[in-house]
Amino acid sequence: MSHGDIREKFLKFFEKRGHKIVPSSSLLPTDPSVLFTTAGMQQFKPYYTGQSDPMKDFGSLNTASIQKSMRTSDIDKVGDESHLTFFEMLGNFSFGGYFKKEAIEYAYDFVTKELGLTIDYVSVFGGEEDIPADKESEKIWKSLDRNIDIREMGRSDNFWGPTGKEGPCGPTTEIYVNGVEIWNIVFNEYYCNEDKSLSKLDKPGIDTGMGLERLAMVAQKKGNIFETDLFEPLIQLLPGEMNGHDRIQRIIVDHSRAAAFLISDGVVPSNKEQGYVLRRLLRRVIVHSHNFGLELDAVREIFGTIAGNYGRVYPELDKEKIISEFDKENEKFQKTLKGGLKELGKLNTVDSASAFKLYESFGLPYEVIKEVGGNKAETLTRSGFEQEMKRHREISRAGADKKFGGHGLLMDTGELKAGDEEELKKVTRLHTATHLLHASLRKILDNDVQQQGSDITPERLRFDFTFSRKLTPEELQQVEDMVNDAIKKELPVIKTEMSYKDAIRSGALAFFKQKYPNRVTVYTIGPELVEGQNSSTRTSSEPQPNSSEPPFSRELCGGPHVSNTREIGKFKIIKEEAVSADVRRIRAMVEGI
Repeated sequence: MSHGDIREKFLKFFEKRGHKIVPSSSLLPTDPSVLFTTAGMQQFKPYYTGQSDPMKDFGSLNTASIQKSMRTSDIDKVGDESHLTFFEMLGNFSFGGYFKKEAIEYAYDFVTKELGLTIDYVSVFGGEEDIPADKESEKIWKSLDRNIDIREMGRSDNFWGPTGKEGPCGPTTEIYVNGVEIWNIVFNEYYCNEDKSLSKLDKPGIDTGMGLERLAMVAQKKGNIFETDLFEPLIQLLPGEMNGHDRIQRIIVDHSRAAAFLISDGVVPSNKEQGYVLRRLLRRVIVHSHNFGLELDAVREIFGTIAGNYGRVYPELDKEKIISEFDKENEKFQKTLKGGLKELGKLNTVDSASAFKLYESFGLPYEVIKEVGGNKAETLTRSGFEQEMKRHREISRAGADKKFGGHGLLMDTGELKAGDEEELKKVTRLHTATHLLHASLRKILDNDVQQQGSDITPERLRFDFTFSRKLTPEELQQVEDMVNDAIKKELPVIKTEMSYKDAIRSGALAFFKQKYPNRVTVYTIGPELVEGQNSSTRTSSEPQPNSSEPPFSRELCGGPHVSNTREIGKFKIIKEEAVSADVRRIRAMVEGI
């Protein structure tokens, strides 16, 4: 039974039983409390809490999906027979449509009748603290098979917590086949609050998860997940010199698969958040390829095979884009890899401090240092490495605080820092200048240019944005001239409060991965939203642009800003440079402040 057969059987099984089949969501979640989509239920969280209406959106209280998922908590364990970074999660969900009886019956029928597998045993929640044992599930299992082996487990095994800091949760029942847990059925009866207290949900729901890789392993009677038809074609592309090096082979194919999906969902290598994870994955592949003399064409072939094998199910997989990002990261990393490995070779032992120095100086990720270091790095741990990283960040932060006169800052938003009223005026002018800069970059380069970060001190602004190449001197001059032209025009800066939806509809730019409240503040530079409105601040439930001329800039922002661009001064670009693949940085100042 191929993995494609399993996918098809699963979706058809639940579609016949009244479930709406919902496509996989992106690996980049809308929930800001998590870095990646880690489970099938994440896209459905609002339906469990009553914030969204499943009948309106799906025409059913019950859904099913095959969700691409990503977990990095076990990244150091990848290379054994069971751990992965990227995986696919088969799941069926109900938001008040059915509960324990139907969920267990569906699972039993699919495993035993549809797949023809024998259940070894099932586990149920045995009760703990103030949460009672799940005796109802035991009775349902016995009604299906009176000889079934049922094992009671505690909270750590059979009580599923929320994805993120808070969310739906509840007791679980799990199905084991050939000693492997293949299906976890969560009975969402509670809502876990941020303080970890539990509240009863008004409508209990069903959330199930079944890893395709594990299911393929037991259905195909394989010894481990890497022997299945999901991985075997990829491992076969590796050269014979790697035979016997199972761990390295598994790391390369797992990380390549995860990287392919991340890149296709819009992640680019960087030193922050999702981009940092992608960089770690790619650089680990590069290092192992380097050590075994694996040609780049062989790695590219692996990426091409991944795109080909999964393309029918996930058409967003873009072979050319995946290989392009890999090539760019490889070119960038090769410049420092040899130097880093040479420096690593000089060390007698590798502790947290020396490992961080290798990371900071050469970009060698923890996993590479740990593996290549061998016995030298025997005492090196991830927690120690991260503690060293944290220590250096605190030193840097202390330096910045000292620069601004200690901890008593008048303003510290993370983006803007000011120690007194005079510095506050300066950063306010520079902050408005970043909006003019952002708008000018989009007008001159491409509307796809997006802000990636900003840092403002009383001396200068630093603005990061997406763009794939170095700007020409002519382009930089055009940008600088456009900003200064907007300043000379003495454009009004209007602060407007409205709903988030209306703000986006009005054309305001936003960080879409950032969580916004229902009511937001929009700063418009240029023609005002309402004709004849002279006040610098107004509230509205509906944007009402009346001017035929579009605004120079409109963004969601918390402020502060000047009231008119004439207050900014003369804008001057100091430097343009690369930050990471497809991310550039401009440093600029405003003369005379």
